[in-house]
Amino acid sequence: MAPLAPELRNRKPLDWGIRVILALVAVAIGYTTVRHSVAMALPERSLERAHELAPGDGRIAAELARRQFTVQSAEPVAQGVDGPTLAARLSKTERLAQQALLRDPTAVPAITTLGLIAQLRGDIRTARRMFDYSEALSRRDLVTQLWMIEDAVGSDDIPAALRHYDTALRTRWGAWDLLFPVLAGASNDPAIGKDLVKLLASRPTWADSFVSYLATNSSDPVATARLFDGLRRAGVPVSGQDQALVINALLAKQPAAAWEYYASVRAGADRRWSRDPDFKALLEQASQLDWVAASSETGLSASIQRDGQGAVFDFFAPASLGGALLQQIQFLPPGHYMLSGRSSGINQPVESQPYWILTCTDNGRELGRVAVPNSDQAGGAFAGSLVVPADCATQYLGLIARASSAQEGLTGQILRVQLRPAPQR
Repeated sequence: MAPLAPELRNRKPLDWGIRVILALVAVAIGYTTVRHSVAMALPERSLERAHELAPGDGRIAAELARRQFTVQSAEPVAQGVDGPTLAARLSKTERLAQQALLRDPTAVPAITTLGLIAQLRGDIRTARRMFDYSEALSRRDLVTQLWMIEDAVGSDDIPAALRHYDTALRTRWGAWDLLFPVLAGASNDPAIGKDLVKLLASRPTWADSFVSYLATNSSDPVATARLFDGLRRAGVPVSGQDQALVINALLAKQPAAAWEYYASVRAGADRRWSRDPDFKALLEQASQLDWVAASSETGLSASIQRDGQGAVFDFFAPASLGGALLQQIQFLPPGHYMLSGRSSGINQPVESQPYWILTCTDNGRELGRVAVPNSDQAGGAFAGSLVVPADCATQYLGLIARASSAQEGLTGQILRVQLRPAPQR
């Protein structure tokens, strides 16, 4: 089931009816194990026994009818049996649901079962009447909300569909696992995303969880970035971790869109300059366009740490071990650049001193290196020039540790570093 997807709009009732049955079968099998009474949690055979022992209990009969519907409809639907034929096969189940409703007019499972069978026959008016009745009795019935979502989709009524999503996600335990993937896919449609932003801006209880789910599982990071930008404009906060996930996903698929979104959430970001020269951002989650320190899994120790009112990049590489200590993806336009900064605590032979490297991300072509000499030279200052050619749209800037022969390995700090356009001569 994929409510709200563009290709599902304007479907004829009978066309989308079978899809609803398939979805509801999955719902009934996967989500009816937790109920408000012991009888409703029983398997079908036990429900039949309970019905035999208490034939006048409308709620037991109603739940048995729903269970029979899900079991009896699953295989025929999978085999391509049409709606009217399947409805005829469900005549006994229909009579059971009717009897249950006579005994208990509030038996929601009986009402929804009758509504689904009416839909299979093509009697959408009766189906809508039954589901309206069901929702009036209980907004917590997931089958009812799913049907109403699909009915709204069939009518191309996006606000109504989202309203029923909201109801299901607010009121029904277990609905998140079922509906988040569907809603995430639907959010790729710009028209739906616009209305979804309005809904999320009202801060429903599931909003933050859905935003995090979308950041992690989005199939279209461009659409997700667009939705996140809409949330930002509406004053709805998106966590740094979720922003970073989307930025990284965009970098893998559409780098230009990654920069556009990054610039919208990082004030003052400029393609011509590296970011955060003094390491003051201290982000909860860095994207690849921010400073990313080496993972401990590499055997290197690297982290951005507070230092009084500022921050420093602190690193350690064991003896005979080298590798990337710090990195940041760049979007530098073609031209001449200067990389400069200042270090502390570095004391190594020339062949073991770390260095900065700039390469093209598409093919790894090296554009230049800038050595970081020992920190007792020139007050720890380092500088060098680099050239970005026209055929290199994105670049990797990294601080590389050389393997050291010293027993204590390589230690040190970077106090500041910045890559910027070279002064014009």
